Amino acid sequence: MNRKIFSGFLALASLAGADGQWALASSTLTYHVSHPLHESEGTSHAARGKGVCQGGQCNFLIAVPVKSFESGDTNRDLHMLQVTHGAQFPLVSVRVSLLEAALTSASIRCDVEIELAGQTAKYKDVAFQAQTKGKETQVTGSIPAHLSDFKIEAPSLLSIPVKNDMPVRVDMIWRPM
Repeated sequence: MNRKIFSGFLALASLAGADGQWALASSTLTYHVSHPLHESEGTSHAARGKGVCQGGQCNFLIAVPVKSFESGDTNRDLHMLQVTHGAQFPLVSVRVSLLEAALTSASIRCDVEIELAGQTAKYKDVAFQAQTKGKETQVTGSIPAHLSDFKIEAPSLLSIPVKNDMPVRVDMIWRPM
């Protein structure tokens, strides 16, 4: 058997796990907003997630409490909860579907669906990087989200709204179950 094919098969077997299920072991999700006077980021380490691979197709679901994002400014965090309707919609959910064969690649391109503030936005062909060490796979990348995708009115400072861009950096560690 060709060594590359054999090593690819081993990598796929280690990613898929015995039962084809994945658990999110740790995560760092960071949104970024920009205003002419300052930049702001909010970070959460509270995401939970699971992935299931069957018949060559994998489906991942990640959920993170809106209130878990912290920017270092409690006023800003409270305002973020208000504009995202965090009391009414307390979770951000993310769904990703991809072919199981893509999990063996160092570069993964997939469609991402995010539900935030009661609105759902779909992002096509989002690029992520994957690196496997032992039984863990680290996935990093950025989702090119916009406030308008979720019908969120841009917060203002001195009557100047923040930019519409709200990219979300992703850094997750997944383990087979």
